[in-house]
Amino acid sequence: MPARSGSDRTSTGRVPSVNPMRVDFRGKAFLAVAGVTLTAELLVVLAVSVPLSVPQVTLVALGIALAGALGLAFAASRLLGRYVRAIAASARACAAGEPNHPARSYESDELGTTAKVLDDTIRDLANRLNDAERHRARLAAILAGMHEGVLVVDADGRVQMVNRAVTTMLGLEGEAAIDRHYLESIRHPGIAGVLAEALTGTVPDLLEFQPARSPLRLVARTAPVGLGTSATGAVLVLHDVTELRRADLVRRDFVANVSHELRTPLTAIRGYVEALTDEPVDPAERQQFLEVIARQTTRMERLVKDLLRLASLDAREEPLDAAPCVLDDLVRGVVRDLSPSIERKTQQVVVSVAPEVPRIAIDAAKLQDALRNVVENASNYSPEGSRIIVSAERAGDHIVIRVEDEGPGLPAADLERIFERFYRVDKARSRESGGTGLGLSIVKHLIARLSGEVVAANRPGGGAAFTITLPLTPAEPRAETPI
Repeated sequence: MPARSGSDRTSTGRVPSVNPMRVDFRGKAFLAVAGVTLTAELLVVLAVSVPLSVPQVTLVALGIALAGALGLAFAASRLLGRYVRAIAASARACAAGEPNHPARSYESDELGTTAKVLDDTIRDLANRLNDAERHRARLAAILAGMHEGVLVVDADGRVQMVNRAVTTMLGLEGEAAIDRHYLESIRHPGIAGVLAEALTGTVPDLLEFQPARSPLRLVARTAPVGLGTSATGAVLVLHDVTELRRADLVRRDFVANVSHELRTPLTAIRGYVEALTDEPVDPAERQQFLEVIARQTTRMERLVKDLLRLASLDAREEPLDAAPCVLDDLVRGVVRDLSPSIERKTQQVVVSVAPEVPRIAIDAAKLQDALRNVVENASNYSPEGSRIIVSAERAGDHIVIRVEDEGPGLPAADLERIFERFYRVDKARSRESGGTGLGLSIVKHLIARLSGEVVAANRPGGGAAFTITLPLTPAEPRAETPI
């Protein structure tokens, strides 16, 4: 075997390794053909030197040809086997989630080119599958985080995708609805109609509806996937507009109530002013008219003042001024302020503040305003000679204040709306007492500003009970000043 030249060695003197995958298939085929040719020449020499019959020469020639063909086939199968094993290894790596594994090198012959194309195709397919899986996971995360309900059907009307929100809104069975026709899961005729229209390739109008046995108000938007007769499915998106409709109802009621509350005293004032200017009246009647005008003016002033207070609380424009406060003194101060009206009705207010209630750090002015409104409301709706109980106790990390009366109580249907603006259980009695219908709404906003909550309920023995719960923030003890 001839020695390698200096050009066949690396700079370190080592002989470079040969990659078996890079052996040229044509070279192997040439060696095999050369071997067969040499064998044929040897056969001719043998036939000349050794006397053989024609059949014997034929048999020897066939044996040598068969041996050469087998050698050529073996060499080709070895090379082809290496390529197939390399492609199989690449496919296994891609199937295991490793599409970016190190690339193999192939020869530039026909088999090498074919193997390289197959390997690149496997890598590209694996990358596409990984991209599709990432896109699907991203889409699933987006749908799961949406407040809107989303439902997707194919061209045959079979459900392909739903998110958690739509299952809650429509009462679907979640994943059990997948691959089923939408009519098997959605019983609302309006939804079925817009989906059927979208599957024809048209865009239906918005649909607002309320599901059966549900308090929700929903708006459905439906669109086809594709346009015209080539639609391949439809997408349904549901928007929950319950709170929006409720806020709109409250706004309309608020505007109507403000208009009514202002129109009533203004009408009275205008009538008495016209009576004073059109006809001469005696001094006693004149004084009576002026008192009515003054009373109605005061009522409008209170109404405007309460409206401005509510607007300020809504905008959180009133800052908190927390200071140490003794709750027992605050409650008794509220009772003293209301004592004239309470005494006129010969009512009795019982104050009971538990001794374990500590000094607390709170905005005393806001708490006093809230308590005043609640106690005044209890006095207005309680009969003469009845009792009003104001109690306070500690409950864990909270202070609980209760105001209970012996009045008629609250209808069950009014308990949820009692804190709405201008909402009155007994409208005639409220106006007779000079109320604006905003007192309990102001109470709710004040207590919320103090990070607490207020609820209304009926007492088991009759009467209403308002419970105010406030977080306990003990006031730091004052340091003694050295003499």
